Amino acid sequence: MESISQAIFYVLAFLSIYVQVFLLITFFENRKKIVARVGEAKLTKYPSVTVMVPCWNEEKTIYKTVRSLLDLNYPKTKLDIFLIDDGSTDKTWEVISRFTKYSNIKVFKKENGGKHTAMNLGLEHVRTEYVGSLDADSFVDPNALGRIMSYFEKNPNVMAVAPSIMVNNPKTIIQKAQKAEYYMSVYVKKMLAFLSAIHVTPGPLTIFKKKVFEDLGPYREAHNTEDMEIAYRMQTNHYKIEQCNDAYVFTNTPPTVKKLYKQRLRWIYGFINNTIDYRNAIFKKKYGHFAFFTIPGGIISVFAASFLFFRVAHAFGSFVVDKVDHYRLVGFQFSSLSMNFDPFFINTQSFIFISIVLYSLVIFSILLGHRMVSGKWTFPINILYFFVIYSIIAPFWLMKAVYNTIFTSTPSWR
Repeated sequence: MESISQAIFYVLAFLSIYVQVFLLITFFENRKKIVARVGEAKLTKYPSVTVMVPCWNEEKTIYKTVRSLLDLNYPKTKLDIFLIDDGSTDKTWEVISRFTKYSNIKVFKKENGGKHTAMNLGLEHVRTEYVGSLDADSFVDPNALGRIMSYFEKNPNVMAVAPSIMVNNPKTIIQKAQKAEYYMSVYVKKMLAFLSAIHVTPGPLTIFKKKVFEDLGPYREAHNTEDMEIAYRMQTNHYKIEQCNDAYVFTNTPPTVKKLYKQRLRWIYGFINNTIDYRNAIFKKKYGHFAFFTIPGGIISVFAASFLFFRVAHAFGSFVVDKVDHYRLVGFQFSSLSMNFDPFFINTQSFIFISIVLYSLVIFSILLGHRMVSGKWTFPINILYFFVIYSIIAPFWLMKAVYNTIFTSTPSWR
């Protein structure tokens, strides 16, 4: 049994390291293409864009969200803003109604039906060539939209462009841990863009050509992850998705373990079930790296993290049992531990060594993401929070997502 466990560990470890190394090679091949611009992106032409803001009980953040859109360095005559109240029970409608005095803002109110229904209502009224959304708890950098639109200008084949999302004003240790994760996400998403393999077009300010929805249809419920499903749909229809690493969007993240758990449970559940829905795309040559790398890489991550957790828990449990038995037999004793170290010998077959290699690659990916955002090579203390917190709780939402999938139990939105 132990030999089977070791074999599974080595296979999953190899595949996990392979994913990280593949991303790293992609970075070195494309590093000169990664730029962080200063100031506005000047366009030869400013296309008309609609940004939809679906909101449900967001009275505390929606005002700041809309103000950040109004402060964009983009011609006001070329920017329409739709504020869509999805049946809020707080004062959200009262807050967004204050913006009706702006000629480029329209407000809508509907019965609660979920985020995708709010955005589909907005899509029915869009008259511009480009359309996107912004979560009602997110705030855009003034230069974000112009930089995103420069990708469409540079390559007419681009059908959607995602921004770099970062944590807004982290206060709790949980939020600081997420800040490191979001740095890594910036790096990973940019590498996936180079591979034409992005699997999610996040709600905060991903901009699409309206043609995407005209050709492929509106948003779907998609297991409460409509931003992932539309990316899967685009990839399987060969629609190019880009990522603009210097278009910054700041989002409020869960401040507590409980709220983080619920959010990530929904995300992982959505990934598993959207992958099941699009299972016929896996390992199909015509879908490129999306089919051969992104989806399999995500599946490997789910299995590897879950297996590693069980292996560590089993090892720890066995250690505790052995120590209890030892204490019962001979009583409590201090024993000297051998600390001999041979610099010419490293056991490359050991669990610890492989784990160090994998964790080192993850740390480097976080540092690269931080470099892409800040332009500096520094070691943010948030990395330590990330490893401690996520190592403990991430396996639980992974296993719960698998459990919910097996028993067809959809996680709640909040």
